[in-house]
Amino acid sequence: MADNKYLLFLGCTIPARARNYELSSRAIAAKLGIEFVEEDEFFCCGFPVKNADWMACALMAARNIAIAEQKGLDICCLCSACTGVMAEVNEHLKHDEKLREEVNEKLAKINPSYKVEGKLAVKHFARILFEDVGVEKIKELAAKPLEMLRIAPHYGCHYLKPSDVHKWDNVEDPQTLDEIITACGAESVEYTDKKFCCGGALLAYDQDTALAVGNHKLEIVKDAGVDAITLICPFCAVMYDDNQRTIEAKFEKEYKLPVLYLPQVIGLSMGIPAKELGMQFNKVKTKDLLAKVEA
Repeated sequence: MADNKYLLFLGCTIPARARNYELSSRAIAAKLGIEFVEEDEFFCCGFPVKNADWMACALMAARNIAIAEQKGLDICCLCSACTGVMAEVNEHLKHDEKLREEVNEKLAKINPSYKVEGKLAVKHFARILFEDVGVEKIKELAAKPLEMLRIAPHYGCHYLKPSDVHKWDNVEDPQTLDEIITACGAESVEYTDKKFCCGGALLAYDQDTALAVGNHKLEIVKDAGVDAITLICPFCAVMYDDNQRTIEAKFEKEYKLPVLYLPQVIGLSMGIPAKELGMQFNKVKTKDLLAKVEA
C-alpha cells in the first residue's frame, strides 16, 4: 500500500462525540507526513451487532474493506473497537477461502464491484504512529517536550484484542502508548489495574455498574498523582471525560482529571495550538494543564 497514505475510518462515535480526537489526529498527521484520504461510502464497522449476528458483522466490516481494496489503501481507524472488529474480519477473510467466497457472494448483491481479496491492512492510528512513523520521529518533532507532565496511559479493552490478530504489542504488558508518551517528553506513569476496563461496554445496559468501573480506574489514576490520563478510544473518553462529573457526583469524589487523546498529547509536544487540537471540546477543563505546559 502507499507509504503514509491511508483511508481514514472515523466510525460512528467520533463524528458525534469526539471532535477533539479527529481534530488532533488530523493536526499531528499533517506534521508527521501522514495523508488521510476521505471515503464517503464507509459504513458502520459492524461491532455493535457482532455478538448478535457474526455474519452480519462480518459483512458490514467486509463492505468497508472491499471499498478500501478498490482504492488500494490501508485503513486507519481512530476507534479501538472499529479497529478490532475490522482487523479480525480482515484476518479471517485473508485465511479462510470458504468464508471469503461466501462473503463476496453476499457483497455482490449489494454492489457487483465489491470484492475482498485480502490485500490490505486495518490499523489503529496509534499503531501507525508507533510502527510507521516511529517514536524517534515523534521525539524529534517535540519542539515543546512535556517534561512537566505525568501522564497515565489507558489502553482499553480492544486496542490489542483479539490478541491472535493484534500481535504487535504484548497484550499482557503493553508498552506502545508508554513509549509514545515518553517520546513526547512526559513521564508515563505505571499504576495498578492499568489494563482495567473503562466500563463503557456496560453503560447502556447497567449504568450503575459502568460508573462504578469508571470510578475504580479514576480513583487509582488520581492517587498515582498524574496530571492527565491519555487514551485512544472514543468510548473510553465517554466514560472518563464525558461522565467524569457524573461519577464524581455519584461517588462523592472530586477528580477534575483531564482526559487527553494521545494525538492531543503529541500535538502539545509539537507546539500545535490547543484550539487546533480541539482542547475546547474536552469536557474536563484543560486550562490548568495548558498553563502548566506554557509555564
